[in-house]
Amino acid sequence: MTFRIANCSGFYGDRLSAAREMVEGGPIDVLTGDWLAELTMLILAGNRLKGRPGYAPTFLRQLEDVLGPCLDKGIKIVSNAGGLDPAGCAEAVRELAARLGLSPNVAHVIGDDLTGRPLDLVNADTGEKLDATPLTANAYLGGRPIAAALSAGADVVVTGRVTDAALVTGPGIWRYGWGPDDLDALAGSVVAGHVIECGCQATGGNYAFFQDVPDLAHCGFPIAELRADGSAVITKHPGTGGMVSIGTVTAQLVYEIAGPRYPGPDVVARFDTITLTEDGPDRVLVSGVRGEPPPGTLKVAVNYLAGYRNTMTLVLTGLDVEAKARVAEEAIWARVPRESFDQVDVTLTDSGLLRITVMDADRHTAGRAFSAAVVETGLASYPGFYGLTPPGDASPYGVYWPALVPSSEVRPRVFVNGDELTFGASPPAAVAACPLPAPGRRERVRTPGDGGPAVRAPLGRIAGARSGDKGGNANLGVWADTAGRYDWLAGRLTVAELKGLLPALASYRIDRYELPNIKALNFVVHGLLGRGVAASPRMDPQAKALGEELRAQVMDIPAALL
Repeated sequence: MTFRIANCSGFYGDRLSAAREMVEGGPIDVLTGDWLAELTMLILAGNRLKGRPGYAPTFLRQLEDVLGPCLDKGIKIVSNAGGLDPAGCAEAVRELAARLGLSPNVAHVIGDDLTGRPLDLVNADTGEKLDATPLTANAYLGGRPIAAALSAGADVVVTGRVTDAALVTGPGIWRYGWGPDDLDALAGSVVAGHVIECGCQATGGNYAFFQDVPDLAHCGFPIAELRADGSAVITKHPGTGGMVSIGTVTAQLVYEIAGPRYPGPDVVARFDTITLTEDGPDRVLVSGVRGEPPPGTLKVAVNYLAGYRNTMTLVLTGLDVEAKARVAEEAIWARVPRESFDQVDVTLTDSGLLRITVMDADRHTAGRAFSAAVVETGLASYPGFYGLTPPGDASPYGVYWPALVPSSEVRPRVFVNGDELTFGASPPAAVAACPLPAPGRRERVRTPGDGGPAVRAPLGRIAGARSGDKGGNANLGVWADTAGRYDWLAGRLTVAELKGLLPALASYRIDRYELPNIKALNFVVHGLLGRGVAASPRMDPQAKALGEELRAQVMDIPAALL
C-alpha cells in the first residue's frame, strides 16, 4: 500500500493555503511542514523577548483549515512549528481543536533545547570557542521521537528543532518499523525528506530552467510516496502547477548540502549512491540510497546577540561610478570615522548601488549617528546623489554558531496529551559488515568532450545550479542533464575555474565534491556569509543568487554540447 507523505510548508511564511490544498487535492497519509530555518530560531527568540509566542502561529492558521478533514481521513500531522516552545504550541493546538469541537491526540517533542546548560560550544566550522551567552541553543533531533508519538496514537505531532528530514524519517519508522540497523531504508527516507522539505523547490519553484515549468504561479507542493525499503517516488497532486522531473529533484538534492556524506541523528545518508529514474509524468523514483551509522554527535544551532547593525544604500548613475563611490565614502567617513565602528562592509554592485553596512556594540553609534552622517552628505557629495534608505535607527543582529555535542548528552522527551511516554534512546546502529567505500573528491585534468569547436556561451545554457546557506558557509550545486555535459562540466569546473568566473570568491576556501550518480558537482564556500544570515552584510545574505550568477558567466563550451 502506498504511504504518501506530503509537505505543506518549506519555511516560516510559506503559502497559507498549502495545507488545505494538500488535504483536498488527493489522497495523503501524513501532512508535514518545515518552519525552522536556521534564521527562524533567532526570529522566534526575538518574538519571545517581546512577549509573543516562541512557536510559529501560521501553523495554527493552516491547521484551522485542515484539522477536521485530517481526523476524518486518518491523516497524521507532523510539524516542527513548535520552534522554541513545542509544549506551548501543542497547548495552542488543543485550544484550537476545542474551539472546532474536535478531540485529537496531540503530542509534542522536547529535549532539543540546551539553553542554560554548561556546554563546550566549539564552532564546528572555525574551531573557535564560544565566549558569548547563547540566546538559543537547540540540538537537531531525529525521527525516532516522532515515531514514538505516532505509535502512541498521536494525530498531531509538534516538535522543536529536529532535522528537516526527520519529518519524513519519523513517519517512515512508525509505518515500517525500521530499527537502528536498517541503515539503507533510513538513508532513503532522509533523502526523500531532504527533497520535499523545501516545498515547491522540488516541484519547479526557484528552478534554473524556470521557462520549462508550467503554471508556476499555482505550483503544487511535493509528495513522497515512501516505500518499505526507503525508496520513494516524488510527485505532486494532479491538476496542480509546476512539475516533478529528474531536474527539479536534482536541484533540491544539491541544495544546502556539503559532501556526499549527509550526517543526521538516525543515519548518514550517502548522496553519492542515489539513483533517479523517471516513473511517469510528474513522478521521479529515488532509490539505491545507502546508509552508514550515524555519528556519535548531534549538531547544535546556537544564536547569540552580537550588537547592532545599520545599512544605507546610495545610487550611483552616469559616468565615473567608481570615482563617485570613492567621493561618497570620503564624505561619510569625514563626518563619522570608519574606525568608530566594530565592523564596516562597503559593497559597490555592478548596477551602481553603494551599500554601506556598519555594526557596533553601541546602538546609537550604529544607528542615528551613522545614518545622520550619510544624510548630511546629501548636498556635498557626488553628482546625482540619492539614496534608497531613509535615515533610521540600528537593529539588533544575531550570530549563528554551529556546534557539536555528544548524542548521549541530549535526551528527547515525548508527551501525548500532556502525559510523558516512556521513551528510551535507541541502541546505536551496528557498524555495517561491508562498509561503503569513501566518496571520491577529485578534480579531473581532461575529459572526453574537450576537443572540437567551441562556442562562447553562458554556462547556464548547459548546466543548472542552486545555491543556499549553511551557517556562515554557502553551498553551490551545479548539475547537467546528460552524461556528456556532466563529463565536460566535471573536467572543466574546478575550484580555480570557479574563482576565475566569480572573482568575489577568490579569497575564500572552497571544497569541491563530485556526485556523478546525479551528474552534479557541489562547492562549499567557507565563510562567505560571515557569522550567518542575520550577521551577513551581503545584499544576498543567504547566497540564493550565487548559482544564477555562475550560470550567467560566459565560457568556451564545445558546440556539440549546446
